[in-house]
Formats: sequence, C-alpha cells, structure tokens
Amino acid sequence: MATDISDQMTSTDAPAEQVVGGRKPRRKTSHLKDVPQSLAMRETMRDQCRDIALTLPRETPLTKDEMESVAVKMLRDADLPEAYLGWTMVMLSSEFWRAQLASVPYERRLFLLPHCLKHAEGCPAEYDQFGLNCKECGACSIADYRGLAEDLGYRVLVAEGSPVVMKIIVGGYVDAVIGVACLNVLEKAIDKVLLAGIPCMAVPLLSSDCRNTKVDPDWVVDMIRVPYEPAKSKTRSYVHLMRAAGSLFDGDRFNDLSLRSRQKEIPAETATTWNEMGSMDPIAVTEHAAMDFLARGGKHSRPFITLAAYDAASGGEATQAEGAEVVERFPDPLLRAALAVETFHKASLVHDDIQDDDGFRYGQPSVHRRLGDATAINVGDYLIGLGYRLLASVDKNDPIDASIRADLVDILSNAHLRLSEGQGAELAWREQPQRTLQPLDALKVYALKTSPAFEAALLAGLRFAMPVEPLINPVRTFSRNLGVAFQILNDLKDWSGDTDNKLEKGLDTLSNRPTLLKALALHRLEGDALASFEEALKADSEVPPSQRLRTVENLYHRGGVFETAVTLIEKHRSRAEAVADAIENESIRRLLYFLVDTVLEEPNLPSPPVVSINVN
Repeated sequence: MATDISDQMTSTDAPAEQVVGGRKPRRKTSHLKDVPQSLAMRETMRDQCRDIALTLPRETPLTKDEMESVAVKMLRDADLPEAYLGWTMVMLSSEFWRAQLASVPYERRLFLLPHCLKHAEGCPAEYDQFGLNCKECGACSIADYRGLAEDLGYRVLVAEGSPVVMKIIVGGYVDAVIGVACLNVLEKAIDKVLLAGIPCMAVPLLSSDCRNTKVDPDWVVDMIRVPYEPAKSKTRSYVHLMRAAGSLFDGDRFNDLSLRSRQKEIPAETATTWNEMGSMDPIAVTEHAAMDFLARGGKHSRPFITLAAYDAASGGEATQAEGAEVVERFPDPLLRAALAVETFHKASLVHDDIQDDDGFRYGQPSVHRRLGDATAINVGDYLIGLGYRLLASVDKNDPIDASIRADLVDILSNAHLRLSEGQGAELAWREQPQRTLQPLDALKVYALKTSPAFEAALLAGLRFAMPVEPLINPVRTFSRNLGVAFQILNDLKDWSGDTDNKLEKGLDTLSNRPTLLKALALHRLEGDALASFEEALKADSEVPPSQRLRTVENLYHRGGVFETAVTLIEKHRSRAEAVADAIENESIRRLLYFLVDTVLEEPNLPSPPVVSINVN
C-alpha cells in the first residue's frame, strides 16, 4: 500500500522516529463545530473561557493542539458535549489575546466582517481586490458595526480568509485583528494568524449557512469597544520577522540589497512585457525582468525562514516586544543571504514554468508567456548568477567571517544541485511515459525537488549565528518531511484551482507530470478503470480536456487517491514534528513547530463525483 511505500522512503529518518513524547498526532475536528443554542449558555461558557485564559502562560502563543487540550478539559469538567469544541477554542483564543489586543491603539486594529452578514438579495455593494466594498446603505448590520468601528479609528474590511489579513498585517498597516466569521473560517485563522503571534479576537456566527446569517450583536459591540490599555507583558510574535522579510523587496531597500545597478528609477510594476520595455536600454532589460520577478508575488516565506532561524539561534529577541528594533540591527550580509535564498528559488520557478509550460505564476502570466522562452531562460540564469553574487558581496561596514561565507555557498549550492536532480528526475519520468511510475518514485522526486529550499533557508540563517554541523542531519530530515508534505499538498491544490500559481484545476494532470496522485492511481486501479485512466492521460487524445479531467478526478475518488494523499501529509507532518521534539534549543524548536503549522495548511479535498463514470 502507499503508506508502506512512504515508510520505505523515510526509513533513513530513524532518529526522528525514536523520539518519544512531543506533539500528539493531530486529529480531525471539522465535525465538532456546533454553536451553543441559547445566549445564556454561550455567555456562561464565554465567562468560563475568560477565567481559564487568565491562568494560562502568556510568553508564547498557544498552539492549536494546546488550545484543543484546554478546551476539551473545560467541556468535560462542565459535562458539555464535545461538539462545542470548535466554538470553545475560538472563545479561549479570544480571551487569551484580549489583553494583548487591548494594548494596541484603535487606529492600529483591523475589523474584519464576513460577506454573509449582508442581505443576499438586493445588496448594492460590489467586490474589489480586498473584498466587499460596502455602500453603507443601512439595509444590514454591516453598516452599523462598520460605522462604530470607523468612528473609533479602526480599519474595516468586509472579506474572509486569513491570506488577505496576513498581507495587511505583514504590510505593517495594523497590529491586531478583531473579526466576525463562521467557525470554518476561524479554524483556519487559528493556524495562520494566531500562531504568528498576532493579537486577535473573534465572535463566531450563529450558523454557517453563508446567507443572511446572524451573530450576537452585543458581543460584537463589546469586542469593538475593548478599550486601549498598555500591556504589562507581551506574547512572542513572528510578525516583526515577517515584516523584515517583506521589506527586503521594497523600493530603495530592495535596490541596495540586491545590488541593482541599471535603471533603478523604473518601478518594477510598470514594465513587464516587450511592448512596455521597448524604450529601455537593451542591456538593462535582463536585470529589470529579473528584479521584477524577484520582487513579484509570493509570501517570501524562505527569506522569513532564514531571518527567523538566525534570530532563533541568537536567542529569539526579534519575537519579543522590542522585535522591531532587533530586526533593524540585522547585518546586511544576513539580509543578502536571505535574499539569495529567494533568488535561487525564483530562478527555479522561471525554469520550471518553461519546462512545464505553466501559463501563470502568482496569478499572472508567467515570465516565458510574457517575454518568450529564450528570454525567460536567460532571466532564470541571471537570477542564479545574482544569487551567488549576493553571497559573495562584502559589506565594508559589516563584514562576515570567510568561513561563514564558504559554508553558505556550500549550503546553497548543495541545495541547488539536489533541486536540479529532482527536476531532472521529474522530466525523465514525463519524457518516458512507458515507464511505470510508482508512488515511491514520486516521493523521491518530491524529496529532491521541494525539500532543499527549506533546508537551505534554515541552515543559512542558523550558520550566521552558530556552527551548524550538529544540526545538519536534523534539519535535513525535518526539511525532507516538510517538503514532501508541502508538495503533496500542492498536488491536492491542483484540483481546487491554486490561485497562487494557476487559474484552473488539473493543469498538472494535463501536462502529465509524475505526481503522487497519478502514481497512487496507477498503483491502485485495475482492469477497465486503469485502462480508462491511462487513456485520459494521453496528450493526443481526441477527448476534450475538461472531460478527461472529470474522468481522472472520478477515478482518483474511486481509488481513494485523495484520501491517501491526506494520510501521507499527516505522516510526514508527524515525522517533521518528531524532529522538532528532539531539538534542545527552545527558540529553534518553536520555529520548527511554527513552520509545520503554517506551511502545511489543512488540505481541501475535491468533492466526490455526483455521477459515476462508465469505464466499460
């Protein structure tokens, strides 16, 4: 079976497997989202959560597992059904962060409202890039809450989901968030926003119907009115490090750190096609196209990892209250190393998009679609050269030891070579369709192709602060499992329309990439089902692509492929967490846990087919 194949692949991870204790296996809680029916019960349970939250240590954010354990105990002690677990966790989290949120002035708080509080019929508001552009017509409660919050100085957004919130937070616009949302949305926010150490409070909707729903109005007003009061102590947060990573790509700072030398005055967003670059000096075109793509899109997670690893190995001061001042003192060679990690990653994306003929990256046309294959290859080559130039540059005001620089080159070149081997293996499988793809083959490709970037980002940051020889094997094992799980998660995203990179689902399938999902199907399906699957994958098939995709998706459901992929994600997540359990340095261990929780978001499985297919 596929899980046995995964065991074979990671049999070299013995040190991680021998760890006893640490995090317990994650369980599914999606079915535990009942809302207490009466207002009196909700108020009683909220007050209990407030009392319990006051007893919890505040130095570091609660993990989702820790919060769940506290909530489960509270429900058992009160003889209440476990179906209230999700709601109780939101209440506990809100009360845990109440004092920290109160320490943020109103004008630095964001108030987030859901679309579903609007009246579905006749709403005149339109949507923009940030959500619902409310007209404040007075027809629903959104305008009332919005008016109160804006009078106090809040920034207000009518939208859902953690990505837009993280973008606003990392951009430096606000320092705390309050919101109204259904429990499904709030559960995802716990993994993304709260774990970063961002003060948040929320009032859950009374249902998840998504149309004309209701909320406890007095609770919302009380939450908005939480008074400003300076905090006596603050919980650790990764926000300052996230902002530092994002700032590497801003304006003059980006130009200086990236050693940009040609036509700096041209903003990256104004010239992205040959028509727009027609008047530019031909010699400057390559640098401009490379810098444009380097600064464009993405979450800059790898530079963040490098900076956070350095901080963790240095004592974790950037996650404390004065973190903004700490990151200002980070040496330029470290910042350039973080930038180099992203530069190598972006180079691989340019070349990968050409090889896969992907039409989009970060929701926009890919480089080769805008500038042509030849120019895109050259842009990728330029980025590789730039990455090594960043490592080789010497800041006269803040030089670093030559041994550190040599180790950085070794770390990043090793990662570059293994990434290329992984991509080469993928291309070899794709160009030889007659070869039978086994799940183990796909997992080996993932370990080579995806994991080295995480490994390089971690080791580069650690090396600036300490010798890394004792940590090389643990970091490599951690990164291998994190990277494999991340790539499987991307396979699942391909079936939901990955808006980060692609605009429609199933593109990996149509390009016949050697994905784990494909390997599992070949491993599981038999007879007519297998023949139908292989026929659907033929590039020269006369069957329309949409019909071929429906066939493949239905057969994935029939073979339990999606469910097995989720199982493998959890298996590799557990192995990565086991490595973190064994790390003695508390700050490094905390960072590894944070990466697992934020990189490996909960997968969304495609819905089962409504109509079964005929494979006869």
